[in-house]
Amino acid sequence: MKALGNDTALILVDIQNDFCPGGALAVREGDKIVPVVNRLIPLFHWILATQDWHPVDHCSFKAQGGPWPPHCVRGTRGAELHPALDKSRITHFVRKAFAQDADSYSEFSGFDEPGRSLDELLKSHDATTLYIVGLATDYCVRATVLDGLNRGYIVYAVTDAMRAVEVIPGDGETALREMAGAGAHLVTSEQIFRSQTESARTA
Repeated sequence: MKALGNDTALILVDIQNDFCPGGALAVREGDKIVPVVNRLIPLFHWILATQDWHPVDHCSFKAQGGPWPPHCVRGTRGAELHPALDKSRITHFVRKAFAQDADSYSEFSGFDEPGRSLDELLKSHDATTLYIVGLATDYCVRATVLDGLNRGYIVYAVTDAMRAVEVIPGDGETALREMAGAGAHLVTSEQIFRSQTESARTA
């Protein structure tokens, strides 16, 4: 199957243990996206994995007045990427929300270990198009998609490679409608595979 172009990147949003079943802030069926993501990974030259990377007293935690239970505390198993996720092809790791007094849902607020922002990493590879998958649809995926659009990227949201928290039932569908209304292309993994197969046949 033909790979997508060098100007295209896959962003794996927070596919971490704490957001999967058994985790501190589990998303229903969050682990079900991992096989889909693993099938997509070989189609891309650039794969960027992101992580929440909180201190133990992060402002988003309930003990500090935030809305969430403690989760993705840096250095813990909960903050690690899901063990079944194919990490062998990941080209960059980006971490966000690592300061005690600042929270963010968009992965564009994150940095890699040398201190480069997600936007800087993408621009260093001349990326113009982003495919976004991960957890959760109605929070970090939504924020990253909208931020990517605002920064001028062409953005595809892969709907079967994400799951929603749904604090309020229907939040996931609402987030998808908001992404589409802002200009994101909503696609399924099968549509991507079909398109690439057809492209390879005609090449």
